[in-house]
Amino acid sequence: MPDTADPREPQPVVPAIYQSTTFRLTDEAYDDIVNAEGLSATWYSRFSNPTVEAAAAAVARLEAPGSDDAVGTLLASGMAAIATTLVSVLRAGDRMVVARELYGDTRDLFTRDLPALGIDVEWVDVTDIDAWRAALARGARVAYAETMSNPVLRLCDIPAVAELAHAAGALLVVDNTFASAYCVRPLEHGADVVVNSATKFLNGHSDVTAGAVVTTAQLAREVRRRVVTFGGCLDPHAAYLLHRGTRTFDVRLAAQCATAARLATDLAGLDGVRRVIHPARADYPSAAVADRLMAPGRRGAMLTLVLDGDEDTVGRFMRALRRGTEATSLGGVETLVSAPHNSSHFSLTPAERVAAGIEPGMVRFSIGLEPADELLADVEQALKASA
Repeated sequence: MPDTADPREPQPVVPAIYQSTTFRLTDEAYDDIVNAEGLSATWYSRFSNPTVEAAAAAVARLEAPGSDDAVGTLLASGMAAIATTLVSVLRAGDRMVVARELYGDTRDLFTRDLPALGIDVEWVDVTDIDAWRAALARGARVAYAETMSNPVLRLCDIPAVAELAHAAGALLVVDNTFASAYCVRPLEHGADVVVNSATKFLNGHSDVTAGAVVTTAQLAREVRRRVVTFGGCLDPHAAYLLHRGTRTFDVRLAAQCATAARLATDLAGLDGVRRVIHPARADYPSAAVADRLMAPGRRGAMLTLVLDGDEDTVGRFMRALRRGTEATSLGGVETLVSAPHNSSHFSLTPAERVAAGIEPGMVRFSIGLEPADELLADVEQALKASA
């Protein structure tokens, strides 16, 4: 690699893929190794890689546009982003206050792994501000919530929780995967750290597994130190694909949110549909919070139905769909459907799922880019076939 770019060389409009594990060791890189733990210069891809850094900067611009202090860090998965962030800021004896409504694997981290490291976890209902207040008043190092929960789509009042967390001396960490930065930017509402499964809406094409953390430069440095020591770095080619996804992020989400909002209206009242959950609906339980956090037309591309019947009914319904595909994950250009009992929350007992608001007839949609009329007709025929 030359020390400086040659202006006669082609200047690509798409970041190059630096599929290299190592780089020529310059004096600048050596100084960085000695004085800055190797976190600044590019010399070894577990520490830093130009393709990965370009994608991380693109993600930071989506979560914190115009910010000079927001730094993005990319990891190998969303769970790597969550776990690495928390291990970076928590120590044995610390206490967390955590929203009860969480992705299943995140719940496993908080019930199994962090307590084994000596971290105390208290659970609260994400929508119960009085419960947050009481729990945080007892002291905490971290408050943790998802912007919008999976699959019940409960919305966190981020400004209110952030105020309570900061008054208690706690950091607020928010998982923004389900809402996405198109709908809510938690850092603008008081969150200290935002994490994402970049596998989902940020990438948007169901072909990358990645995680992202966006926070201040000081906290980002602590996270990056653990990326280096734990080895959870992102592959350059995956970062290249993620960067591609960020370039179409707004146009994809605009279309997906519009279709989800229309289906949220048109599916209500159909035979076989007991309830429709979506933040664009007037009967959405957290409508007042949605009005404060989400602009019209930016209410999310996730849609949850509660069907008449049980888990067997849901299984017949999903397999009768022709445009929607039964699969785990979300956020791609194709519509994906899943049932919590055999995907995101399989590790919970039936009683635990009910306690989390997950009803037996619940089915989750991640709306893609198919025409709304085609998706509506598909749901209608699948309801009839599964009745």
